[in-house]
Amino acid sequence: MKESIRYNDFAGFLTQQFPFKVQKISVNAGFTCPNRDGSKGYGGCTYCNNQTFNPEYCSGGKSITQQLEEGKLFFAHKYPQMKYLAYFQAYTNTYGELSRLKEMYEEALRVKDVEGLVIGTRPDCMPDELLDYLERLNKETFLLVEYGIESTENRTLKRINRGHTFECSAETIRRTAGRGIRTGGHVILGLPGEGTETLLAQAEKISELPLTTLKMHQLQLIKGTRMAHEYETNPQDFHLYTADEYIDLVIGYVERLRPNLVLERFVSQSPKELLIAPDWGLKNHEFSCRIRKRMRERDTWQGKYYNHK
Repeated sequence: MKESIRYNDFAGFLTQQFPFKVQKISVNAGFTCPNRDGSKGYGGCTYCNNQTFNPEYCSGGKSITQQLEEGKLFFAHKYPQMKYLAYFQAYTNTYGELSRLKEMYEEALRVKDVEGLVIGTRPDCMPDELLDYLERLNKETFLLVEYGIESTENRTLKRINRGHTFECSAETIRRTAGRGIRTGGHVILGLPGEGTETLLAQAEKISELPLTTLKMHQLQLIKGTRMAHEYETNPQDFHLYTADEYIDLVIGYVERLRPNLVLERFVSQSPKELLIAPDWGLKNHEFSCRIRKRMRERDTWQGKYYNHK
């Protein structure tokens, strides 16, 4: 890792994977979620409003090809020679018939300058039959499968109506990585009932999993969610971090992470019109700069307190 950064950043990881610049383009493939359609439950996770995921070019029932072509136009002004990863992001992107999934993934890969796939999904939606296919696909193109872990505490997962356990996440991550597939995880820091001690212990549990990448972000309260209603009713159950508090939390978390784990993100930015709190007024890159500066000031780094078992 670079001395100026002091953690394994995602940009550096992509540089190792590709001899050119790549940009993820979000795709909304029209999936739903087993936690919404009654298969696992109804209403979805209490914090979730998928409107926060979708850029403008993902709307309106457009084909995957059309979304990718419009996404390419959106990013082309930055780097004319840019290549792309199709990012199946909204809802659960492995929740469907295998034939339909294959058709969608392969349509994306046929789009000019698309060099691979990133597939976001739930750990309870990865049957062996699909893993068999993804294992073959992984030998032909860049593939990263991202799982929503959210928390390592089962009581929290139950409270947020997640519909699966941490043991389910761990087992699916091991099955996926065991096929040689790059495997990502996603966690939310600051869910109700989880204080600093719990979250620092979480970093140690996450480090035991065979993850390639990790995304983390602060709890955000989003309009139209059940969690927003819970906050209105029982605000004492929530600790909404200030930016400085959250920086301290993230650094403590990163210090306990496995040193070779690639860190893609520390924060998320929901649309202003949907966000209730916290509103720090910082863009993602500005927050990352503050993290890097604070780590240099403290002379600390990813894995400083990592305890390999």
